[in-house]
Formats: sequence, structure tokens, C-alpha cells
Amino acid sequence: MTETRFHAPERLEDAISLLSADEDARPLAGGQTLVAMLNADLLSPSQIISLHRIKALQGIERRADGSLRIGAMTTHAVLARSGDLRGAHRLLGEAAGRIGHEAIRNRGTIGGAVAHADPSADYPPVLVALEAVIEAVGPKGKRVIPAAEFFQGFLTTALNLGEIVSAIILPPSPAEACTHYEKFARVEGDFATLSVAVALWGGGVRIALGSVGPVPVRSAEAEAKLFAGQLSDGAIKEASAKLVAASDPIDDVRGSADYRRLLIPRLVKQAIRTAQAKDAR
Repeated sequence: MTETRFHAPERLEDAISLLSADEDARPLAGGQTLVAMLNADLLSPSQIISLHRIKALQGIERRADGSLRIGAMTTHAVLARSGDLRGAHRLLGEAAGRIGHEAIRNRGTIGGAVAHADPSADYPPVLVALEAVIEAVGPKGKRVIPAAEFFQGFLTTALNLGEIVSAIILPPSPAEACTHYEKFARVEGDFATLSVAVALWGGGVRIALGSVGPVPVRSAEAEAKLFAGQLSDGAIKEASAKLVAASDPIDDVRGSADYRRLLIPRLVKQAIRTAQAKDAR
């Protein structure tokens, strides 16, 4: 039986040092996934490095240019009710409120969820749609990675050995943007069979799908169809066809690949129309 050592450093550099020195060490954020994997004997780390006492990973900061820096240890519950998420940034709060159940949202963190990179999770398509940037810190210092490049495959990210997600940065958002996060799941609190993240404003359309490929699906051609067609039913149909073509879903317990492809046009239209209805109010 392998003995696992537990550390709870207060300084970020100490956590990085511990993680980079041992490839079998694992960081502990909210623990909603890590603890479940430990209980199922899917992991047997040599060390667990808790991030809970590191102040540099906490807090939400609105910058002078209108961008938002969200510390990695910010919980889903905090994001779901945050008044700092305005304009297109509201999309992130909507997704946070659909994650699991209340107990999970109270403990789970955005940094932990993003680093786990489950393609059926709620944050990845939202971050890709918003063109967010993932801030990572490691033994070689800090770097920023566009969300579209950060998610590289099933449970696979651009993080290197010893690196952790330190923050999520959302670019400036137009105040008039309207958003909607549409999630279709077997039961409330489950991972998505399909999710659609939409942000609309006068100068653009952003849309990304989750759970229909190893990484979030976004199509510049689909967005161009929507913008040029002024969100008409015909434009939505053409854009949906582009998104279906860009998708690469699998068969799993939440639905077959064919079922997911059939859902895409329906949920894309529903997400867009719901976002527009919010704007009308």
C-alpha cells in the first residue's frame, strides 16, 4: 500500500516546488473529482498538495480595461451568484449554476474543473466561446494560454509538469451582450449530453458546444452565418449544419453520437432564442 503525504502550503511557489519535484504528486483544489477518483482507486498519488491556503489563487478582480481575472480557487457557487459577471461574462455564471448540485458547487473550484478538462463539463465551451485565457504558473514562471489551445483532448490540457491553473482571465465584454447557457442532461446535476454556450451583441456572435468532441467545438463559419443572417431561422439552420460537421461525438451512457448530432440544431436554436428573449426583457 502506497503512503500518500499531505501538504498545505501557504505560498504558491512552495506548491509549485512540491509538484514539479514529483510527477506522482497531485494538487487538491475543490476535490470534487480528485477525492472521487481516490475513493475508486483510480489514483494513488505519492503526495497531495492542497491549494486552499494560497491567497494568490483567490478572489475576483475587475481590471481597468474591463477584463476580469478570476482566481483558480473561486468556487462554482461564488461565480453563480457573483455581481462581477456582467455583459458576456454572465455566461460563466450561468454555467457555474448548472454544475452538479449545491454541495458540489460550494466546494468545487473553477481552476480544478478547468484543469481536469472533462469534455462534458460545463466550463470548457463557455471559456472557448468567451475567448478566455487560462493563466498557468509553474517552475518556469507564469504564462497565459488561450482556452481554445488549453483544452487538447479528453482529460488533456496544455499544462506542463509542475504547472497549475492560477487564474481564468475573461477579456473585456460589451455591456449590451446577451447570453445563454443551454444544457441538456439526463437528470439535473449530471454531466451534459450536449451543452451550448452563446453570447450575442451588436458586433458579434460567439457560440461553442460541449460534449460533442474531445474538446469544445467552435466554428468561425457557423458564427459568420449567424452574423450575416442576423440570426434568422435559415441562418441558424445553416450554422447548426456547420457545427454538426465540426463535431466528433462519441457513444456513451449519456447518449449516442447520432443522438448528439440530432440535438445540436435544436439546442443551438433554443440557446439563441433564449438569449434574445433575455435581451428583450
